[in-house]
Amino acid sequence: MRRMKIYIHEKENWTDFTWDNNQVMVKLGEVRNLQGRLLGKMESLGFDLQNEAVLNTLTLDVIKSSEIEGEFLDIEQVRSSIARKLGFDIAGAVESERHIDGIVEMMLDATQRYDVPLSKDRLFGWHAALFPSGWSNLHKITVADWRNDTTGPMQVVSGPLGKEKVHFQAPPSDKIASEMIKFLDWFEKEHEIDLVLKAAIAHLWFVTIHPFDDGNGRITRAITDMVLARSDKSIRRFYSMSAQIRIERKQYYEKLEKTQKGDSNITEWILWFLQCLINAIGSTEETFSKILHKAEFWKLHSNTILNDRQRKVINRLIDGFDGKLTTSKWAKMNKCSQDTALRDIKDLIEKGILRQEESGGRSTNYELK
Repeated sequence: MRRMKIYIHEKENWTDFTWDNNQVMVKLGEVRNLQGRLLGKMESLGFDLQNEAVLNTLTLDVIKSSEIEGEFLDIEQVRSSIARKLGFDIAGAVESERHIDGIVEMMLDATQRYDVPLSKDRLFGWHAALFPSGWSNLHKITVADWRNDTTGPMQVVSGPLGKEKVHFQAPPSDKIASEMIKFLDWFEKEHEIDLVLKAAIAHLWFVTIHPFDDGNGRITRAITDMVLARSDKSIRRFYSMSAQIRIERKQYYEKLEKTQKGDSNITEWILWFLQCLINAIGSTEETFSKILHKAEFWKLHSNTILNDRQRKVINRLIDGFDGKLTTSKWAKMNKCSQDTALRDIKDLIEKGILRQEESGGRSTNYELK
């Protein structure tokens, strides 16, 4: 007895997507208006502040795209890796691990070379960059090639062992090559659809094919960023779709699952994607404010004599420091002794930059004045 066709990709001509144009155009107009306003606002910043905004956005993008998959990267390593590759000079840069450099390389290739055609070999290069050791956690995987399903069908599951819930089953591996030829052909030759709308469709289409053993989510989001960069006609990224998807992760998976078990009318998915993008652009206001605040701070202290350790920690405090600043955290961040940390902190208190928090407690905390 044959299994019922549950998934969208099991239906004939499943990629002949349709949508309610009236509903979609209203939402798309809102996105386009916000994109234009944001790019205009960022253009008004000086070159250095634009670089700061780009560095913040790309760091957030890489960190959050991995977080969606349950992988937590070191923010300083990611930031340093991006700065090095873009030629930005930042204080307190650190060495980054090979797999972090790989994730960064993929994201930068997608956004900085957005107008270069997407091809099978380019995708294989991204996949190899994501898995430089050929392993995903404890599993050896097929790298830089389509998956082969030797251990059974590719499924997205959740729940404990023996009680797993299957959310989605991808097309069998013998169909991937033909499905990807069709996808890549559409991706480069379809010029009628608005590029923001194309980003929504490409996201759904690629993640439904699920062509790799692992890393499909991150590569899907890199493709999305690539199309959005094309829509902005800019290598400078000022908003992060991945960061917003991370916030709306539950709805993201719910919408994907519902769409992948539906038919080729994908109105609901597109509307959700566009609203998520509106929210992503809206949240850049906070980034914008932080960057202006940072610029004003350093302008005010342009003649203040500070060492590299002090500059590094001040920047971290302005960017949003995790938890409370103590002498031991200072020492750990700067790989220095507690005595040196205390001297640095006392010097900043004397210069009117830091103050001791009044909350007291067992350890003394410090904050920007």
